[in-house]
Amino acid sequence: MRLKFYSTLLFGTCCYISAGAATQDTIPPTVAENARLELVSKQFDFTEGPAADKKGNIYFTDQPNNKIWKYDTQGKLSVFSDKAGRANGMYFDRKGNLVVCADEKYELWSISPRGKVKVLLNNFGGHQFNGPNDVWIAPGGGMYFTDPYYQRDYWERKQPDLKEENVYYLAPGAKEAVVAASDIKKPNGIIGTPDGKLVYVADIGAGKIYRYNVNANGSLSDRHLMAEKSTDGLALDEQGNLYLCGNGVTVINKDGQKIGQIAVPEGWTANACFGGKNNDILFITAGKGIYTLQMKVKGGE
Repeated sequence: MRLKFYSTLLFGTCCYISAGAATQDTIPPTVAENARLELVSKQFDFTEGPAADKKGNIYFTDQPNNKIWKYDTQGKLSVFSDKAGRANGMYFDRKGNLVVCADEKYELWSISPRGKVKVLLNNFGGHQFNGPNDVWIAPGGGMYFTDPYYQRDYWERKQPDLKEENVYYLAPGAKEAVVAASDIKKPNGIIGTPDGKLVYVADIGAGKIYRYNVNANGSLSDRHLMAEKSTDGLALDEQGNLYLCGNGVTVINKDGQKIGQIAVPEGWTANACFGGKNNDILFITAGKGIYTLQMKVKGGE
């Protein structure tokens, strides 16, 4: 089921053919020399939420079809779950459980390697969540997740139960989440650094990317504007560069400066993550398709 796709993608007046053939202001220096964007498959309706396990296998969602797929390090595609709670963003914990933003019933799930589902959260203060969208798990096991409101056609409700669209934090062993950050319009993508000291949040409503410091109690503070760009999902590499999904994949360094752009045929990209045996493959979800790109750097999430 693995297909290869070698394409010339227009980027302004420049063609994106490969890292070796494109201009430096187009292709990020983190892309491997002569690497090409590779189409894995276009058999889906809308792909989202990629997450890599310890072995480098990548799991992602086909949200409209309510499935979670697995793309293993050998290039094989298989269905991991066909009752996925309309899963969106996902992330693996250290025990190998897949933590899932399951917005069918506004929940946060944990799915064991064998597929057993445990509902971690289904409300905040007795009110239904808007619809958990993306999640990142800190080194100590605490979970950060975003909760924007997007009206779904499979919901019976027509308005939110919560007035705010916040970033939440679920501490290890806790049964209830707390608000980690509320100074944001519509949080979407979220990712943090390996040392657990920084968290990045995409405010898709305001068209901005923010960096926060992590406090001892898990709350986020000292908001810093990283970039002004409407962004869906986020990925992070070992050098601290951020990969902003939306119009293709825009790459900015840890100072917020743009260092390149990865064009994708569909135009819009929903999310990305690093995976593969050496953690140096960028995996991109884009509409009906999923793509891979060989990198010089490894993931730093």
